[in-house]
Amino acid sequence: MNYTSFIGKIIKKPKRQFVDNDIPITKITAKFPQLREIKGSRNIITISIWGNLAIDYMEYFGVNDYIVVEGYISLRDPISTNVTTKKDKQVELSVFRIYPFLLKK
Repeated sequence: MNYTSFIGKIIKKPKRQFVDNDIPITKITAKFPQLREIKGSRNIITISIWGNLAIDYMEYFGVNDYIVVEGYISLRDPISTNVTTKKDKQVELSVFRIYPFLLKK
């Protein structure tokens, strides 16, 4: 299983979508801290929050807040590909639980 937990900083405004049967999905971009910079490492991932948790997220959290997330990691094909860049997989985290760590409000 790919169940993990992270502390991350929200770096972009969230995007809300609705799928079949009006299930809300909130997608956010978060940056995870590193002790040192490693060439070629990626510490920015997409986080998907589903259902009622997605609605609660929009009410309580914002950009530059730190959150603790628990969920499942999956690898997806990149949304956009350039001819000049190599095609790597994009990491996505589907959230099971979310907690405030440091809020900037």
